Amino acid sequence: MNIALIGATGFIGSPVLAELLSRGHKVTVLARTPAKLPAKAGLTAVQADALDANQVAEAVTGHDAVISAYNPGWSEPKIHDVHLQASDAIVEGVKKAGVKRLLVVGGAGSLYVAPGVQLVDTPEFPPQYKQGALAAREALNRLQKENTLDWSFVSPPIGLAPGERTGKYRLGADELLPGQGGQPAGISVPDLAVSIVDEIEAPRHVQKRFTVAH
Repeated sequence: MNIALIGATGFIGSPVLAELLSRGHKVTVLARTPAKLPAKAGLTAVQADALDANQVAEAVTGHDAVISAYNPGWSEPKIHDVHLQASDAIVEGVKKAGVKRLLVVGGAGSLYVAPGVQLVDTPEFPPQYKQGALAAREALNRLQKENTLDWSFVSPPIGLAPGERTGKYRLGADELLPGQGGQPAGISVPDLAVSIVDEIEAPRHVQKRFTVAH
């Protein structure tokens, strides 16, 4: 497939790129500075700003699907507003380009931990991540009103960390998946990438949110 990837140099985007290329997909990476990406077979880097819908549209036209692993960075002082600006621009750009399939990588904050209670609203939620998590939740809320795109939204578990690629994971929907011994479930970033590319290749969550964990 021809896949456009946003956020390819990030914590999640980098292993997603590696997984896509390892499976033989052709990947176009949208980057502000394409020269920072090393040359690889199957990889094309184009200059585009995720905050600009027209630039997104131009870059993703003709692709089979778009994966957005965009994150403005936890040190961004206006992370909430910038995240939502990019989310809106990406959705608008993908629609302008006529691409139907969009997968967005979100956060764990919008997962439910009890009836009517999302993780981001609990007292234990780390304050340094709250504004980004609130923005990701709002991005999901907006996507859930979008009925023209074949979108999916993946929420990683709390325990997302570097690790090995096993190719194995559990799937969930809107609730935080339980771990062993009462601990929150986790997953390695390479296995999160596996689940993302699996969803692109064989969609099971069209116009739905899903979560994964080991």
